[in-house]
Amino acid sequence: MVAQQLRRRGIRDPRVLEVMGSMPREVFVPGLPASVAYDDRALPIDSGQTISQPYMVARMSELLEIQPGDRILEVGTGSGYQAAVLATLGARVTSIERHADLAESARERLAGLGGEGSASIDVRVGDGSLGEPEGAPWDGIVVTAGAPSIPDALREQLAVGARLVIPVGPREQQELMVVERSGPNDWGEWSDGACVFVPLVGEAGWSDIER
Repeated sequence: MVAQQLRRRGIRDPRVLEVMGSMPREVFVPGLPASVAYDDRALPIDSGQTISQPYMVARMSELLEIQPGDRILEVGTGSGYQAAVLATLGARVTSIERHADLAESARERLAGLGGEGSASIDVRVGDGSLGEPEGAPWDGIVVTAGAPSIPDALREQLAVGARLVIPVGPREQQELMVVERSGPNDWGEWSDGACVFVPLVGEAGWSDIER
């Protein structure tokens, strides 16, 4: 996976490559063979959600430019895989999941992994499209679902110098957008390329009816 899917496509951060190579992805897709867990594609999990393809997890992690001790907000816990990768990179992760059952299973899965990383993840239930203002400003924000536009709340909750990585666009296909805050009232943004994610459902995302 690391050689064929990550290095070959340009993932260069040695820490990301090391973590992705050591993280047991099969733990996050129970019921599927271990070989399938490492396929170059998103895989279904409960509640109609998915675990992102390995490349996308690696790229989003790399774009955040995480430093040890950084406080990262993740929107969309899902299986807990992305949070586990971020925590193993040294981040303290607050992860918000809309589905209570997914949040609970992710907590149990992450606790079962043990290690320092799993102790650095706080999984909560709520509307992640609004972020988590009580913890702001964040050293980075990653959204693992596609939004119709970049939520203003997430821009505002970034620390100066921090990045927001979020898929934005129609439900069928999005652009992976990177937003960097360079000053109190100054944000730059660019696209890292096309991607496809499940919809971000919430007040600042897609409504339940639209989904």
